[in-house]
Amino acid sequence: MIVLVAGLILFLGVHSLRMVAPWWRDGMVERLGVGAWKGLYSIIAIAGFALIIIGFSRAVTETGMVYVPPLGLRHLSFALMLPALVLAVASAIPPGHIRRITRHPLLIGTALWAFAHLLVNGDLAAVVLFGAFLAWAVIEIAAQPGSQRAPIVRPSGGYDIVAVVAGVVLYGALIWHLHEWAFGVTPGL
Repeated sequence: MIVLVAGLILFLGVHSLRMVAPWWRDGMVERLGVGAWKGLYSIIAIAGFALIIIGFSRAVTETGMVYVPPLGLRHLSFALMLPALVLAVASAIPPGHIRRITRHPLLIGTALWAFAHLLVNGDLAAVVLFGAFLAWAVIEIAAQPGSQRAPIVRPSGGYDIVAVVAGVVLYGALIWHLHEWAFGVTPGL
């Protein structure tokens, strides 16, 4: 569990610098230069992500149950995952109306993803992993001032179609076999 928590601290910590210590982050960018800062940031994030994967795989076998999720919640979990994936895709492509309407589609998608997984996973490792991501995403969403959001010029409905189609395809692939292949768990409807 220590490795999982260390990974979460590194990964979510580096992703929180803009919120919790913008002066420190800006000073580092100034000192190191943008390219070196992005490199350091990426190394820390990748190291954190690797520790999360290693730590979670170990913690699942070492920890017990916190709660037993009711079987009926898996349908709600499946329902939440589709918009979570669409929002994640919308955050990674040029702006459409989805991105214009949401304050931050990736954070909202992350919150939905984490909450959906907490509905169906009650072991301590899952509660720590998904609970940390849910708390982080909600805090980040709340901390972002709406007035400083960059205006999106001419959002394209075409990109919304791409986000929805790609989200649906990814959702189908995860249900079909991708989730089992990548994470060793069959989500089964």
